[in-house]
Amino acid sequence: MNFLAHAYLSFGNPGLLAGNMISDFVKGKKKFDYPPAIQQGIVLHREIDNYTDNHPVTKIAKAIFRPDYRLYSGALTDVIYDHFLAIDSTAFAPGGLLDFTEEVYRTLEPMLPAFPEKFQQIFPYMRDQNWLNNYQFDWGIRNSLAGVVRRSAWLTESDTAFRLFNDHFDELAACYHRFFPDLKNFVIASLPRG
Repeated sequence: MNFLAHAYLSFGNPGLLAGNMISDFVKGKKKFDYPPAIQQGIVLHREIDNYTDNHPVTKIAKAIFRPDYRLYSGALTDVIYDHFLAIDSTAFAPGGLLDFTEEVYRTLEPMLPAFPEKFQQIFPYMRDQNWLNNYQFDWGIRNSLAGVVRRSAWLTESDTAFRLFNDHFDELAACYHRFFPDLKNFVIASLPRG
């Protein structure tokens, strides 16, 4: 899951951040169990996913993984985008990625009891192992790709995905740099006014 991009695209708004982070664990009308600001984050997460999946540059990136991973090529591409965001020298100034990730965890912690049980279960691992910060490292991406495989219905290995990531690193980096500014502008235009 591409938690880092969703956290980043919440732009420091606690409600949007909460909804953005838990959206995959909130099904159907359950979103109405949350305050309006978190509901907006849940909706924003889904708009980000839809925009990402349908962007022509993302389709190029997914094509690298599709022959081996078919329907999961999008999930793998999302993880790869988080890597390039984590190493993007313009994204997390002035405090850097580590400060950003620590602020995300501090913001989410007090809200945890209201979140879906599945997110409550993974959050301590996310925080203690600092998943968001680890997207910058090769081993962090390897672990994240393996996580996609573990959660999948039929995939059995992630070594091929990690090899494809390394073999096509420059091409995937170019996709990120062409795509992410468009996504950021889309989200800014989608944010609630007021």
